[in-house]
Amino acid sequence: MTRFILALIVAVGIAVPAAMPSQAREICTLILDASTGEALLERGDCTTPVTPASTFKIPLALIGFDSGVLVGPQTPELAFTPGDPDWGDRWTENTDPSDWMRYSVLWYSQRITHALGAATMTDYLRAFNYGNADMSGDAGFDNGLERAWVSSSLAISPRDQAAFLVKLLARDLPVSTAAHENTFAIIDAYPAADGWTLRGKTGGAYPRNADRSFDYTAGWGWFVGWAERDGRTVVFAQLNQDRTRLSGSPGTRARDAFIAAWPELEAAL
Repeated sequence: MTRFILALIVAVGIAVPAAMPSQAREICTLILDASTGEALLERGDCTTPVTPASTFKIPLALIGFDSGVLVGPQTPELAFTPGDPDWGDRWTENTDPSDWMRYSVLWYSQRITHALGAATMTDYLRAFNYGNADMSGDAGFDNGLERAWVSSSLAISPRDQAAFLVKLLARDLPVSTAAHENTFAIIDAYPAADGWTLRGKTGGAYPRNADRSFDYTAGWGWFVGWAERDGRTVVFAQLNQDRTRLSGSPGTRARDAFIAAWPELEAAL
């Protein structure tokens, strides 16, 4: 059993909480009281903005449902077309909003952003106070609607991620009640220790090198969301960065490490 636990800790790429060699470094671990926004735990650099990667799907879901581009958790179902990004699990299959969130389907995000346009997207993000709200994309490439949120122009800090989620849970964002409720309905839940349920979204992306290639040794891994138990809710933002090239998504590893570390984190609340 001990060998199994050690293997699991190495596989997820972060020490939890024992002092062991790690393949990722913690940038920020942040937990807020959902009702007050008070920081209950803040560790590391939680103020420097980086790419939100697929955590952007949470505000994008709100925007999609509020604007009518998205209708409900299973509507619309859209088809993959040749030329769409196809490297993710189940990305070549028909996809509805629930599938989009669960499997983090990039081309479905692009359908939403193209349907709304950069100006509308920017207006929503500014109203949400979501990071720098910059949907311009890579300088000189006019690709903001394809990838502004993936190692490009849009950036957000862990603190701003958490503040956004506090407003989301309070239903205090300038979108309809239905947009809030439909967004809640498609965000996955994960059981954690001591009867807690974590709900949230992963995100993984890689910094660009000077030649525009990606640095696959330094992937950012996000896990953002909230934890609930017995009427208590806390908001969290976890951001890690790889130290070496690893298989799989940095976001998935960040999520699994955060869930494994939850007993330690809960004890500090």
